[in-house]
Order: sequence, then structure tokens, then C-alpha cells
Amino acid sequence: MGKLYPEIDERLRKFIAAQPIFFVATAPCIGPGGGGGHVNVSPKGYRDTFAVLGPRTIAYLDLTGSGAETIAHLRQNGQITIMFCSFDSAPKVLRLYGTGRVVLPDQQGWAELSAHFGASLKASPDGCRRAIIVVELHRIADSCGYAVPVMELQHERDLLMSWSGRKSADELAAYRTEKNMLSIDGLPAFDSELTRQPR
Repeated sequence: MGKLYPEIDERLRKFIAAQPIFFVATAPCIGPGGGGGHVNVSPKGYRDTFAVLGPRTIAYLDLTGSGAETIAHLRQNGQITIMFCSFDSAPKVLRLYGTGRVVLPDQQGWAELSAHFGASLKASPDGCRRAIIVVELHRIADSCGYAVPVMELQHERDLLMSWSGRKSADELAAYRTEKNMLSIDGLPAFDSELTRQPR
């Protein structure tokens, strides 16, 4: 049965570190009653893009992609849920509920936060690293995961890394200007000057 936790303890840290994928959910509040807009759920790969910074603080590396829903929603209302689920023989789902903020490459704290992520990401093209999402948690809960299938990981894809590595800084800036400026509901995600990479 499900359980609430006051903080991320060592057992939960190990569970998080063992998962090859996590899911991020956000939603905009664009109507007069706080509703409306499109709920977004994004899968996140690469194990070393997620870090537990403290008992109730986590962060993950936001990589260049075809949209920027999470960032737009966080800039608007900050609400975020992160879900891990085990695909091995031990069924478990872990949800982390919190308030997130976006840290960009040219902002204070970027270098310190970047140090928490794995070696493969440090060696990746700069174009992959778009932002860091830092979340202060207010609810940590697990559940059984009895209906989640048992699956075997074959390998992580390197397509995003190789795609970014083939792009110049100007090409990546142009891509982000085209794809990452607004959410699908028209909410601002990146400003034009923030689509460029760190110097």
C-alpha cells in the first residue's frame, strides 16, 4: 500500500538512482478559475540527468527538445509532479510533488548545480543542456505499481547527444527560437535572448 515520506531517505535515493526513466507532469492555469490549457507529461531519459540535492530538494537537467511545456508552466505557476516507476520484479511507483524553478546557463547557480550531474552529461555537447529544473518538494509518496509491466532495458539512445553535437551555437539558437519560445497554449517559455548557449 502507499506511504507518505517526510523526506527522501537513503532507500528512496537508491530507488531513484536505479531507474532509467522518469516522467514530469505540469499544467497551466490560464482560465479565470485557474484551469484551462493542456496538461503536459514528458518522459525523461539518461539516468545521470537527475540529482537528489537534499532531503526535500531535487533537480534535473532539462535537455533541448521540440517543445518547452514544462518550463512555460513552471514560469507561470511553479507546480510540478515527478514520477518514477520500477519496471523490474519489485513493483513500486514514487511520486514527488513540489514547486519548481528554472535555472538557465547564464544564471547564478548554474555551475554549482551542473556539478551534480553525471560524467556522460558533462561530456555531452553544450547544446543538449538547455536548463536545470530545481524542485522543492512538499509531498513524497509511493504506491504499489502492481499494474506496471516488467520490462528489460536494452540501452539508452544517443540520438539527442549526436543531434546536438552536429549543430552550431547559432543553429541551436535558431532551433530554440522556432520551437521553444512558447508553450502550445501560448505561454512564454524562453525569451529570445535565452535561446543561446553559455559562452
